[in-house]
Amino acid sequence: MEESSGFRDEGQNLRKQARQLENELDLKLISFSKLCTSYSHTGARDGRRDRYSPETAPLLNGSSQDRMFETMAVEIEQLLAKLTGLNDKMAEYTNTAGGTSLNAALMHTLQRHRDILQDYTHEFHKTKANFTALREREDLLGSVHKDIESFKSGTGVNNRRTELFLKEHEHLRNSDRLMEETISIAMATKENIMSQRGLLKTIQSKMNTLANRFPAVNNLIQRINLRKRRDSLILGAVIGICTILLLLYAFH
Repeated sequence: MEESSGFRDEGQNLRKQARQLENELDLKLISFSKLCTSYSHTGARDGRRDRYSPETAPLLNGSSQDRMFETMAVEIEQLLAKLTGLNDKMAEYTNTAGGTSLNAALMHTLQRHRDILQDYTHEFHKTKANFTALREREDLLGSVHKDIESFKSGTGVNNRRTELFLKEHEHLRNSDRLMEETISIAMATKENIMSQRGLLKTIQSKMNTLANRFPAVNNLIQRINLRKRRDSLILGAVIGICTILLLLYAFH
């Protein structure tokens, strides 16, 4: 009896540790996502010009945001590794548990924790990849801007050409931003159209079902369609005759 109680306590302890790690991971991932969003807004607002000015060149490889990103990434990876280890322990515990109903409940709980781990891992890698791509892009733009500033300060003869180049560079960045917004609007419009299409198909299916179920309604719909076709033919004939008369009048 004591051995069975200790066995259950072990399972509860593993689940408690897993929930604690999941809560901690959730908070870390929210902070990690906010850091990436802050990095994006900062880069979009000032073009990260301060990072690439001669006065702040020594801070280029050790900015506070980059260091914070690396630190949080390591912490999240460690938490994911711990949670993976706990899931493995819970799997071993589930395999040694007795009783069909108890084992089924444990398997359901284990699968839920595995799904949560998979979601957290996917979210972490996605956020990390987005941050890395954004940082590389901002580094490239900052390097180009630094070269432009060096060229502008070193040659006063080509100031007009440099200004034009800077304006073109800013125009390209704005065009890129507008393109992303246009793509987002287009995707939203596509989803809306697909939703409306599905709704119309559903309505048409219901109408066909109703027509097949009630022959009188079906006959009425057919008569309405025939009358619409007849009216269309009459209207087309009248328009054609009027067009011919107008042409004859114009040539005479």
